[in-house]
Amino acid sequence: MLEGKDFMIYPDSMTPRKTLPKTVVPRLYFIDREIASGRYPNAPSMARKYETSLSSINRDIAYMRDMLGAPIEYDFFKKGFYYTEKTFRLCAAYATADDLLALGMAKNLMDLYRDTPIHEAALNLLENISAPLQDEQNAEWFRDRIVIPKTASARVDGKTWEGIVNGLRKNRVVTFQYHGANSENPGGRAKAPKLDTRRVRPYQLLFDRSDWYLFAFDENRADMRMFTLARIQGVTVTEKTFAIPRNFDYRSLEGASYFGVYAGGKPYKFVIEIKGDTRWIKERLWAGDQKIVKTRGGIKLSFTSRQFDKVAEWVLHLGSSARPLAPKVLVERWTATIREMAEVAGVGKK
Repeated sequence: MLEGKDFMIYPDSMTPRKTLPKTVVPRLYFIDREIASGRYPNAPSMARKYETSLSSINRDIAYMRDMLGAPIEYDFFKKGFYYTEKTFRLCAAYATADDLLALGMAKNLMDLYRDTPIHEAALNLLENISAPLQDEQNAEWFRDRIVIPKTASARVDGKTWEGIVNGLRKNRVVTFQYHGANSENPGGRAKAPKLDTRRVRPYQLLFDRSDWYLFAFDENRADMRMFTLARIQGVTVTEKTFAIPRNFDYRSLEGASYFGVYAGGKPYKFVIEIKGDTRWIKERLWAGDQKIVKTRGGIKLSFTSRQFDKVAEWVLHLGSSARPLAPKVLVERWTATIREMAEVAGVGKK
């Protein structure tokens, strides 16, 4: 179909677009801005301005009209295109400066997922969305001003990720080899990790502090278990299917505290004495039922949690500024760990 030198949707020999290559997206928004400007641009002028071929512009216009529903018409007197609906714009063109900032920061946040197979795909998708919105007036000024510091993370093998995700999507039992670690053992030392075979029903993938975890029902142990994806290898998706218990959700099982991913056991009432500058402790909510009492040298923090190992790790992280008062098993774990550290450091030896 060819009507005049400046008006061409596409000739009979030109196949209109059915799919949209990623590289075309910025050009569609360029055309959208030109048409919405009210200057009645024609295909040759837009091709020259964008430095692309006339056929590309015509295919794009046809795609916008036929696939995106853009109300594009041609004015023969003004020899250019216009929108019959004056307020029409391609959806992303409504983005405000705050929207662009949020989108740009989301791209920065993708660094947190850099060691997982979803990183490249997700980053490409965000780039695809944001690319057409970038121009000299809304350049990504924040890229080097708002920074997401990188954190240590464990790399997840692509085959492991694919197998686990397939098991989740299809509700299939999966088997794999796993490097286990010590489970909750409040009064004793950590057990040496070992490699064993697991057969599980994958319920949920959890992300916590740059690492991925699988929360699953272990069929051999007949109990829920938490697995670190980086320690999983040799995933096989079986033909056996399963049904997730009704209303199941890890978030309903983690207890009343907020110490990250952990498949906790029984609830404990924790009481921790913290001295020194405690402002950052008081600024945060560590548990839904937490209570803070001011003491002479600091505060006394109390709360309920099922996340025993996580709380124990956190107390040790606070160093000499924190001392657990309850429960007894935490005091024992904390004391035993400090003694081990003293032995390693040679403290008390002559």
